[in-house]
Amino acid sequence: MPKSAAIRPASAPVDRPADDEIWPRVTRELADDLAVDASARDRAGKAPYDEVARLQEAGLPALLTAPGPSGRGADWRTACGVIREISAADGSIGELLAHHCVLSWTSRFLGPAAGPCDLDAQAAGARWLLAGAVEPPRAPGGSDELTLTPAGGGAYVLDGRRGFASAVTVADRLVVGARCTQTGDLLVVLVDPAHPAVFTEAGAERVGQRLAGAGTVTFDRAPVEAAQVLGALPHDEHTVAPYPTLAPLALRLLLVHVGLGIAEGALAEARDISRATRADSDDPYLLLAYGELATAAHTAAAVVERATDALAHGLLAERALDVEERADIAVLVAAAETVANRAAVDITTRILELVDRATAADRHGTGPGFDRFWRNVRALTAPVSPDHRLRDIGDHYLHGTHARLTLLA
Repeated sequence: MPKSAAIRPASAPVDRPADDEIWPRVTRELADDLAVDASARDRAGKAPYDEVARLQEAGLPALLTAPGPSGRGADWRTACGVIREISAADGSIGELLAHHCVLSWTSRFLGPAAGPCDLDAQAAGARWLLAGAVEPPRAPGGSDELTLTPAGGGAYVLDGRRGFASAVTVADRLVVGARCTQTGDLLVVLVDPAHPAVFTEAGAERVGQRLAGAGTVTFDRAPVEAAQVLGALPHDEHTVAPYPTLAPLALRLLLVHVGLGIAEGALAEARDISRATRADSDDPYLLLAYGELATAAHTAAAVVERATDALAHGLLAERALDVEERADIAVLVAAAETVANRAAVDITTRILELVDRATAADRHGTGPGFDRFWRNVRALTAPVSPDHRLRDIGDHYLHGTHARLTLLA
């Protein structure tokens, strides 16, 4: 039977403004700490309670919230950099943070008058780790659609069952989209996973990203107070403004940073092994291979950074963002996905060959566990169709077609 989420003890993380120079050092130290036992933790495949405790102690969930007047939330470029560096050490934890970061922007995307809850401020102040998904299911009325039944006074009861990509077993709060049974409106609500009416079930073992905390949540008449309603999603593309549709683009781009970070981490670790095994470190074919892989990583990073800058400008524009600007951002994100995903798969595949060669000459057991980089990248990139992204890019380039405004990733 599914189990209700356990209540985790409050931690005492670093509490500093997002622009404090301490954060690069904190991120680097945490990444180094996660890298030490990444292979062992991947093999164990347990729910990431220990990893989340490390994140909370470092203060990253509070940092990776939408920036506000308090200054605690990181700006977009900083958030991307932090998530990418953590992903180089542990891709699963990078994915977990990516979902948390985008969900913290929910109140911003829904608008200042959307609801009484200022999610980013609450998440930063209470040091919550967020999980869930706000976008509607691709098949309305399907088995994975959640429902909200009015209970009077602006309150609801939440029912249904839905799978989520990360952190459902360890999250402090769930942010979910559900359809009102009375009006048909798609509402976004905040739910405490420790409530007795909420049951979480860890997902089946994945090929990769085993520590991201994916799983399924069942809501059995879970109460939702009026203050927990974050707002309503637009009914269709004809009523949605460009700015809220940055939400799925933001998640897609952060997951690109996760994948690129994994590839960069694999490349760096393989380089260390090749340096340590000097038998063939001057082999011209080995040098050629590293030259090709490093160039692929640099090329992907350049494309990803351009998309990151464009999305940062779009987030700053907020309601002033127009359809043309949003279309340009969507194309750059699609290009980043295509280039970086291909590079990440190629790098992590070829790295396995390089590590096998190095460890064959030096039998000190340094190579085992490198397959996790490839598995993690495949788990991230397999659901993304490069052909679909390339058609969108080509249509925009050839005809100037605007990408459809949608809240679906």
